Amino acid sequence: MSLRIVLVEPAGARNVGAIARVMMNFGLTDWAIVRPRCEVQGEEARQMAVHAAALLAQARIVEDLPSALLGCERVVATTGQRDLRDLPLEAPAQVIPWLRQGPAALVFGREDSGLQRSELSLAQRYLTFPTAAAYPSLNLSQAVGLCCYHYACMSDSAEAIASECSRETPPLAAFEQLHGYTRDLETLLLRVGYLHPHTAASRMEKIRAIAQRATLSTEEVALLRGMVRQLTWALDQDKERDRP
Repeated sequence: MSLRIVLVEPAGARNVGAIARVMMNFGLTDWAIVRPRCEVQGEEARQMAVHAAALLAQARIVEDLPSALLGCERVVATTGQRDLRDLPLEAPAQVIPWLRQGPAALVFGREDSGLQRSELSLAQRYLTFPTAAAYPSLNLSQAVGLCCYHYACMSDSAEAIASECSRETPPLAAFEQLHGYTRDLETLLLRVGYLHPHTAASRMEKIRAIAQRATLSTEEVALLRGMVRQLTWALDQDKERDRP
């Protein structure tokens, strides 16, 4: 299965170039960059990429994280924060085998501030590195390199087991399906008064996180979205009947 590397607002052109190189080292070519703060194909990036400079031109540049995740069934976000009590953190060896079971994305945050809470809520699982407490922060390209290495280390037997497991379970919903469902749900909840405009963003962030962690199948998302649409239709009918 393919793995997409996603970088959110990288600021260092040298980091971007080094990431292109390590991706090519381990046979990965699919990547997307959200609002880069540096020249992705500039001289510094090309110098660090060396023989992987052509991969710099293949990076998809997008305006937001949801656009970078289109087509992905499994999304893992990386974080250096250790105090996320409501988000279960896992080591690479625990979570990366799961990425091989379907179209997947591995998301890396900004060099200076990582991923925002709203961005973390778009992932289903959360990866952190067991670094020393005295200096826990990894360089961005180092973090990507470690993940690429772990991904490449999955043996043929592990791939066979993952394929067997994927045949036994229904396919997970693609990111855009789940995103569409939560958008419809937000509209409905605003309409019935459960959400209010000034607090909707923070509440929906929690709802999206719950939906992501549930790893819903395509059929399950279709069922939930159908319920939302039926409720919306019923509200419209009541509104029509109430008209004089």
